[in-house]
Amino acid sequence: MRSFIYIAYNGKNYCGWQNQPNGTSVQQKIEETLSILLRKPIAVVGAGRTDAGVHASLMVAHFDHDPIFEPDGFAEKMNRMLPGDIAIRMIKPVHEDAHARFDAVSRTYKYYVTTKKNPFRNDFSCRISFPLDFEAMNRAASILFDYIDFTSFSKLHTDVKTNNCKIMQAEWIREEEDMWVFTIKADRFLRNMVRAIVGTLLDVGRKKITEKDFRAIIEQKDRCKAGTSVPPQALFLVDVEYPY
Repeated sequence: MRSFIYIAYNGKNYCGWQNQPNGTSVQQKIEETLSILLRKPIAVVGAGRTDAGVHASLMVAHFDHDPIFEPDGFAEKMNRMLPGDIAIRMIKPVHEDAHARFDAVSRTYKYYVTTKKNPFRNDFSCRISFPLDFEAMNRAASILFDYIDFTSFSKLHTDVKTNNCKIMQAEWIREEEDMWVFTIKADRFLRNMVRAIVGTLLDVGRKKITEKDFRAIIEQKDRCKAGTSVPPQALFLVDVEYPY
């Protein structure tokens, strides 16, 4: 049998979602727990990978298993074994060829920016100490819809075959007086893409570059032309959608 597992995690203490040789990953913790409970080695395949320090309120992965457990009860067993910064939200049986990564039709990320110092938000937002023009940032964000090649916002020397992505949503919304949230939804994302886009939009907001410059950065397909990647702790993977 194959099941999808829906996971939430605080990424502060992990090297990211994907297994790495020199750090503890979220994937590693999930696989270790499944392997203990199912009494054999279990591998999980995630919908994507989040970088070190990035969080997820919803990550989806799949794993194969014998039909020996009741999903809700098994999820609770996993939660009792997993560390406090990883939670299993749900386990759902799916058809045998369902794939958490390749079948996903969209992923959605949110990036949280706060304009006031707040010690209770340090782990989940990025504090900005300079004025920002969010209207200009939204106008620049809308330019993303005109393109599919986002090489300028991709980490260099990755092993992907294409840097093309279809962006479906990109906007800044004020959630509280001192909190703005950037939401971006696409069929796929390149490594470091969201943090690079946000960093470049912040340059627009503080008048370091114009909206015309933002468009030119995309067209140059050169990571060195884009802005600095913003810190990871303010970034959340919040949704993964499937056609079933």
